[in-house]
Amino acid sequence: MKNKLLVVLHLFIFFILLDSSNGFSDLDALLKLKQSMAVAPERSGLDDWVSPLPNSIVSGSHCSFSGVTCDENSRVTSLIISNVALNGSIPPEIGVLNKLVNLTLTSNGLTGELPVEMCNLTSMRFINFSTNAITGEFPGEIVAAMAELEVFDVYNNNFSGMLPLEFVQLKNLKKLFLGGNFFSGEIPEEYSEFQSLQSLGLQGNALTGRIPWRLSRLSTLEELCLGYFNSYDGGIPPEFGSFKSLKLLDIGGCDLSGEIPESLGNLKMLHTLFLQFNNLTGEIPPDLSGLVSLKSLDLSSNNLTGGIPESFSELKNLTLLNLFLNHLSGPIPPFIGDLPNLEVLQLWTNNFTFSLPSNLGSNGKLLILDVDGNHLTGNIPQDLCKGGKLQILVLMVNYFFGPLPEKLGNCKSLTKIRIMNNFFNGTIPADVFNLPELVMLELNNNYFSGELPAEMYSKSLQIVSISNNRLTGIIPPAIGGLVNITKLSLQSNNLIGGIPEEIFNLKRLYAINFSDNNLTGEIPADIGNCSDLTSLDLSRNELYGEFPRGILSLSSLNILNVSRNNLIGEIPAKLGHMKSLTVLDLSYNQFSGRVPSDGQLKDFNDTVFAGNPNLCSPHLPHCESIANLKHHSVSINKSKLFLSIFIPITITFSILIFYLLIKQKNTIQKSKSWKLTAFQRLDFKAEDVIVCLKDENIIGKGGAGIVYRGSMPNGIDVAIKRLMGRNHGFEAEIQTLGTIKHRNIVRLLGYVCNRDTNLLLYEFMSHGSLGEILHGPKGAHLQWETRCKIAIEAAKGLCYLHHDCSPLIIHRDVKSNNILLDSDYEAHVADFGLAKFLRDAGGSECMSSIAGSYGYIAPEYAYTLKVDEKSDVYSFGVVLLELISGKKPVGEFGDGVDIVRWVRETISEIPPPPETAVVVAVVDCRLKGYVLESVVDMFKIAMMCVEEESTRRPNMREVVQMLTNGNL
Repeated sequence: MKNKLLVVLHLFIFFILLDSSNGFSDLDALLKLKQSMAVAPERSGLDDWVSPLPNSIVSGSHCSFSGVTCDENSRVTSLIISNVALNGSIPPEIGVLNKLVNLTLTSNGLTGELPVEMCNLTSMRFINFSTNAITGEFPGEIVAAMAELEVFDVYNNNFSGMLPLEFVQLKNLKKLFLGGNFFSGEIPEEYSEFQSLQSLGLQGNALTGRIPWRLSRLSTLEELCLGYFNSYDGGIPPEFGSFKSLKLLDIGGCDLSGEIPESLGNLKMLHTLFLQFNNLTGEIPPDLSGLVSLKSLDLSSNNLTGGIPESFSELKNLTLLNLFLNHLSGPIPPFIGDLPNLEVLQLWTNNFTFSLPSNLGSNGKLLILDVDGNHLTGNIPQDLCKGGKLQILVLMVNYFFGPLPEKLGNCKSLTKIRIMNNFFNGTIPADVFNLPELVMLELNNNYFSGELPAEMYSKSLQIVSISNNRLTGIIPPAIGGLVNITKLSLQSNNLIGGIPEEIFNLKRLYAINFSDNNLTGEIPADIGNCSDLTSLDLSRNELYGEFPRGILSLSSLNILNVSRNNLIGEIPAKLGHMKSLTVLDLSYNQFSGRVPSDGQLKDFNDTVFAGNPNLCSPHLPHCESIANLKHHSVSINKSKLFLSIFIPITITFSILIFYLLIKQKNTIQKSKSWKLTAFQRLDFKAEDVIVCLKDENIIGKGGAGIVYRGSMPNGIDVAIKRLMGRNHGFEAEIQTLGTIKHRNIVRLLGYVCNRDTNLLLYEFMSHGSLGEILHGPKGAHLQWETRCKIAIEAAKGLCYLHHDCSPLIIHRDVKSNNILLDSDYEAHVADFGLAKFLRDAGGSECMSSIAGSYGYIAPEYAYTLKVDEKSDVYSFGVVLLELISGKKPVGEFGDGVDIVRWVRETISEIPPPPETAVVVAVVDCRLKGYVLESVVDMFKIAMMCVEEESTRRPNMREVVQMLTNGNL
């Protein structure tokens, strides 16, 4: 009652002001809207919204404004403005336009709260404010008097509080979309009382409690969306089977439990049923065959058991069947191949057995088939691409056998073929390498034989992996026709001949693996043309000649393995200056001379050089194989003198050590329960780590745990991360950092654990995190050249995760505080507690909840829980904006505004051309003497990374190229 009185008072004052302004017209109201909504009016797209010339006799000029429609009395009846950079707020003057029937302001970046003066818009029938940033609790009273309202859409804004009840009283309301906001609490029971509602969208909020079964009383309801980000108690109300008109039911991703009600089979008009990403159990009810209108069924990512009901043969309209990530078993029923409209069949990660239906694809409509990770066997059906529409074929990790159908070579619609880890044999259809849309061809770990085709050409093919098969013959020069290939893996076959020079004309190639074949000849000097190459493995062949000098020009090379060949000559000194090189193996060749001791070669252990009898290790002070007898004799005499002095000192030192060991006996006894697991040679023990867990050694604290600086007995400092809880991020970091090595990724040395605690051991970074320095009092020390260097190095670390790891790794928590700096301010990506492996390059993973840090989270991750490489790219773009502006991602721009939005608002306020002016407006005032063009280049890259649509963002390999090839 009190709120209503305030509204009445507010309106009373509003209308007094209008009366005192000599008749506030629709024109005046529109001009006020432009002033309030368009932060940069001259660039808002409302350029034609201008006042008429003085003494103009033309009335109704506002009716020609863009987006405006009027009636015969020049009263505004429709206002439609979409995809325009407004960024302001809706002013109270909107209430003047009381003849409005349609108010559509979508995708405009509007902020602020809705003005209560909107309650004066009593003629309104259509309201759409979707995809903006409007905030506050929803003022339900503004719609109470809109008796004619039919559609109300505020999807994807920032409303909070409880769901408003005023909508229930609107007898003509047909569509209500409140999803993609922050509404909380339970769904009101009153929402079962709508009289004409056809569509109700509440997905993507923070709703809790049980789903009201009384919603099933909405006899006119056709679409119901309740899932994603909401977290309900219990399961699906069985009463939902009594909906009269329901066509779409989406309750995915909202923690539902229990079994799928059999009663849902009564929904005769339902065409879409989405129940994915929940905790549903039990078997799939055979009664769902009653859904005779069903087109899309998604029950993926639950805990369902049993098989596919035979009764599903009645679902003749089914186009999509997603059952992946469950515990289903048994055969795939033959009738699946008879479904006349089936387009998508995804059954991966279950326990299905026997063969695929022999007639699968014969309907001529199949687009996607993914049965990865089952126990299927038999031959591939011949007609999978009968209609010429098949795009994705994923059969990996099963027991399929036999040859690939020749018809696949003519399937021009294919974009991915992933059939590794099976028992396929025969020759690979030659035409597969010429398919116009094919991006990925993964045939590894099978029994394919024969030779590679003599003719290949493709502009689309990027990944080719045919490793661990039985291929023979040469690597054909025609492979140079795969002009955009990035990864080429032919290892573990029986290939012969030399390495064709044509391969090294492939400019985008970043990974080559020809290991474990019978290749001969010299490594072509043109290898240096592959400037993007990061991984090269030519090991276990019969290659000869000297170390190829072209390799020394590969500035991005991380991995080099030429072991077990017949290479001769000296190892070039410049190899030690390849700073990107983190994995090296030159063992078991015929190299000779001394290994250069400068650069980073001295940091590799002797196994890198083993099996070269005429090679002298950099770790040996004397080399018998190349030293003369005189030097050898002199060294013996010096050794004797050294020993006569060293032995007494050693005895004295040993007594001292014994005393110290006795003194620390209690500490050692207490640490016996701790176990040290090392990922490389470590010259310290678990007890050396435990004694460092003191308050005075703390160098950082965070949500994941406490970080200590530990000084080891060998003089090396390590960072000790003590995790909160037994498994908080432990497995993710071990699985990730325990298996990868890269110069710009923090090195995990090992871990120490007992029953209660996990300690992760990292190389110590003396300058801490980028965030701490950049946003602290020492931020001025990071001048532009250093910031550029940090950006490039961090980008290279992420690029390695996204493009060179197998499986690919998504970091999920890229931020300035997780970029660590060593004594030379070299950047290292750290903290992999949230990291996820990505099973399918170019695909995405759905998470059960949001993870990451506020201000860095990509929009699509926040709204859909889907995360892929582009989510990390967005976060990295935020880091670039931090480096440019020196500002934190949030907290410096007002409530609800982050650094990305602040920059966009700044852009909108500056007339074109904006680049230099915007950079000057946002650049860190602590930067001195920078080259403006360099800052502009990084700014452009940053803005590409933080694009709203993930598909418009570059990948990290492209980011690295832009950062390194620009004028930074």
